[in-house]
Amino acid sequence: MITTASALSIAGIRARLGVGLTSRQLFLFHEVESTNATLSRLACSGVPEGTVVLAEAQTKGRGRLGQPWFSPPGVNLYASFLLRERLTLEEVPVFSFVAGLALADAVQAAGASPTIKWPNDVLIDGRKMGGARVECSARDREVEHVIIGVGANLNVGLDDLALALGPKAEATSLRVATGHEIDRNAFAADYLNALDKWVRRYRKEGAASILQAWRGRDILTGRQVEIQGTGGPFVGRVVGVDRHGWLLVRDAVGESRTVTTEEIRFCD
Repeated sequence: MITTASALSIAGIRARLGVGLTSRQLFLFHEVESTNATLSRLACSGVPEGTVVLAEAQTKGRGRLGQPWFSPPGVNLYASFLLRERLTLEEVPVFSFVAGLALADAVQAAGASPTIKWPNDVLIDGRKMGGARVECSARDREVEHVIIGVGANLNVGLDDLALALGPKAEATSLRVATGHEIDRNAFAADYLNALDKWVRRYRKEGAASILQAWRGRDILTGRQVEIQGTGGPFVGRVVGVDRHGWLLVRDAVGESRTVTTEEIRFCD
């Protein structure tokens, strides 16, 4: 049950929201299929850059690789942001790093110590508390718009996460990490303020600046991981990311491989 005290509100978010791209137009829904899907329809109808869609719950939320995202009502943050940028398809992946950095900033502002698992899973003490899903619409390889969606576990309990995701799921919430209830309106504003900051930095300094900042919070480089890809799993050691943001992994025979969309698991 969503109480008045715990509910998201546009007024509550705007009370802490700065003036920028992410403050132009906010929509808040009780329940949607997904905030990305809702914003995609609005984007096609012509809403301006900077439009944000938030929801108390999602019925078909999706994370990276299209995996279902547990989206119970009244406890977390589900939000999507519209960007209208002159881009090629090859330039879109950097916004996964923008999203991860913004979410990590909001987590840090709430009192926890986040790290980022490539490309945008935000972890606390090695457990995932949030991540992003970046989608775009393009015509003839020219991007018409980009949607940056985020899902963040704020006040959901570990028992509920285990029930929904399975007892072996390495998931957590910000409330569990900090030991206190999270003000979701304040967190939403902090995330949107940070997102505005990183988008502006990208526009001013380019993708290299974003990747440099991301490396400061990267938890994978130097770690041995298992890559679950379409060509079959393999084990290797992460050596970093290239200029496009693709993950570079050295396999057991010393060959360097480029990872683009695969699932990654820690081995150590």
